[in-house]
Amino acid sequence: MPYQIILCFLLLCANICSAYSQSDARPQQEVKELAVVETHTPVSQRVPDVPYVPTPPAVVDVMLATANVTKDDVVYDLGCGDGRIVIAAAQKYGARGVGVDIDPERIKEAEENAQRAGVANRVRFLEQDLFQTDIREATVVTLYLLPDINLRLRPKLLKELKPGARVVSHNYDMGDWKPEKVIDVNGRKVYYWVIPAGAGNK
Repeated sequence: MPYQIILCFLLLCANICSAYSQSDARPQQEVKELAVVETHTPVSQRVPDVPYVPTPPAVVDVMLATANVTKDDVVYDLGCGDGRIVIAAAQKYGARGVGVDIDPERIKEAEENAQRAGVANRVRFLEQDLFQTDIREATVVTLYLLPDINLRLRPKLLKELKPGARVVSHNYDMGDWKPEKVIDVNGRKVYYWVIPAGAGNK
């Protein structure tokens, strides 16, 4: 008789432990599944990494002249704001242009400015994260960002741009990537680089 009581007690304990284990398994599985879900903020809801400060017209002129822009060029302005650089490239040199900005208001303004300037057929504007933009067709890239953004962007420029492509930055350099020219424009700096041969392999 005592053995039967002990056996019943052990069976009861085993059933309780099994039930607890099964009830606990699903929440743990759900937590693991939730842990691997990635969240992506839509571009239209992203806060720009760089505050919008327009490049003065005199600096725009020097940037484009320094890069020797011609009608055969495709000028990409990363962080284009109101579109003034690619619009000027199209107006003055007949180049094609692509402006990239994460701010939808700036993109709308740039498109309106291109229409007014009569170059909407030569330029286009992309509401994108500039780090996700395919820049391989660019022959000239213009920048007015921030020092840390320039440094983060540098590997992309060297990887995606073809040898001979030109990069021009307003006010900020690229760390230890020595510019070929540094030009002073009314107290502002214009930095100029040329993508070297074999850069994409670095």
